[in-house]
Amino acid sequence: MSEDDEEGFFGGLYEDGHWVWDEVTAALIFVSDRPPVPVQTKKATTKVATGVIVFRDDLDLIEQFRYRRRYQRKLEPGQLDVITLQDVIDLAIYTAPVQILSPILINMLHLPTMERFLRALILCSAYYLQVSDEMTFRTLDLEAKVRTPYSEIVEYEFQENLSDLRILVGKEYCVMLIGGADTKNYHHMGPAKKRKSLSDKDARLFETLLRMCVQIVWLALGRKSFHLVVEHTMKTGYITKMTPEERAVLLGCCVKNYKKLNSRSPLSNEVFCFREIDYRMMGLGVVQPHEKTRRQQYLWHLIAGKEENLAKIDATLDVKSKATVSSRGNTIDTTKSTITKTELYPPIIIPTKSSRDTGIPLYFPDETEPPRRINNVQRLRWQNRLMKLLESSKTSVRKEVF
Repeated sequence: MSEDDEEGFFGGLYEDGHWVWDEVTAALIFVSDRPPVPVQTKKATTKVATGVIVFRDDLDLIEQFRYRRRYQRKLEPGQLDVITLQDVIDLAIYTAPVQILSPILINMLHLPTMERFLRALILCSAYYLQVSDEMTFRTLDLEAKVRTPYSEIVEYEFQENLSDLRILVGKEYCVMLIGGADTKNYHHMGPAKKRKSLSDKDARLFETLLRMCVQIVWLALGRKSFHLVVEHTMKTGYITKMTPEERAVLLGCCVKNYKKLNSRSPLSNEVFCFREIDYRMMGLGVVQPHEKTRRQQYLWHLIAGKEENLAKIDATLDVKSKATVSSRGNTIDTTKSTITKTELYPPIIIPTKSSRDTGIPLYFPDETEPPRRINNVQRLRWQNRLMKLLESSKTSVRKEVF
């Protein structure tokens, strides 16, 4: 399969169009005058493979040059040159095997709900690894020291932070499960939500989507800690290796081991947990509350705010896409007399919870957040590439037959 042919649909960035003022974003946007090109849905000759999925993580220089020239996101005038989630998604799609790609999967990766889900998942995974390293250090340190009541206070704060981050992931996950908002077309019973479940199609789509999410998180974390991300599937024995203190901090108090018909996802358990949860966390990024605490404002910037503004609040989503970048605190600087560890990412410091009462209000807010603009140019670019690859694969099969 060759990609040497130029993409005729994507010429200059601002050719054959005009500029208009968008009242929603309060900015100029470019509107193309070209006739819309319908995206033809082509089905692969075989079913999407499940099980072990191997990505192309060792691209040569020619492949890297082809990606940057044809598929990398182009900056708009005045836009800051920062690595965004879209860049990581583009790299994951480009390195993914063609057998697992489909038009539905590409469209799903470019939904506002999926964007919030991925940003929350990256944030939760990065903070989990940070706390996991801290708990390992504390466990080794407490072998020669006496445990104090202050240790429980610090560990309880870690536990609450991780639980709140899992809520941000879990609420978007539950929206996808019930086919809410913009995920209605991807419900396991179809858009009409009939009684018959498309179990085979659903299993293959979401298994592939889960593997893509793992790859995106791994790329965002600097291509490190892959085994830690993968083994947290509740099917491995990693929980038994934890000390009771680590288990309480890293897993929280909402883990339930239901069986058979009562089985539930750990993320669903976090959303419907018995612990006290601020109701504003459930609508963060979707509904505008009457007021946000400093903690909620910080989390809102990370999962729903503009990625260009993260540097202004001293925050990062740990998004790195270069293969040479190491993970947090994994670089050692050596000199003649000292050995110091340098951090490539600033540590995630979540503001403490507000002591104000967060009881049920007289009425819930009904004003929603402004709609997020998806990168439709990149979505169509990947759809166009997939159609070419599938057509090339179909042509090669015909030649082998005849």
